[in-house]
Amino acid sequence: MKARVKWLEARAFVGESGSGHAVVMDGPPEVGGRNLGPRPMEMLLLGMGGCASFDVVSILSKQRQRITDCVAEIEAQRAESDPKVFTEITLRFIVTGFDLDEKKVARAVELSAEKYCSASIMLGQVARITHQYEVRQEAR
Repeated sequence: MKARVKWLEARAFVGESGSGHAVVMDGPPEVGGRNLGPRPMEMLLLGMGGCASFDVVSILSKQRQRITDCVAEIEAQRAESDPKVFTEITLRFIVTGFDLDEKKVARAVELSAEKYCSASIMLGQVARITHQYEVRQEAR
């Protein structure tokens, strides 16, 4: 896997993934940025949320659960001094669908957290990560 990050101007950078996608990252005005994109540390949280969501949706689909939506809400706290690593992260899934089996949702979240999500397992080496879920049933 490869990636490339190129400085654009001030505190703005463009990140290019090995798969050919690009994203602009920037800082806030108080550190010289123009707020043109997410902060690099926010990108880490987005990556973790995307990785874990991919797992949960894949597992539930294989279990023939009729999901209609999956949202991952992520909150994190960082250390107060440099390096300002993440110290605590809460990853909360809201899974919506028809006739969802709550035990299967719980198991999908557990499998992602403990076995499949490389990003959250890696970040879990430095931060305490809590996984939560909520099941919402669609009305017919």
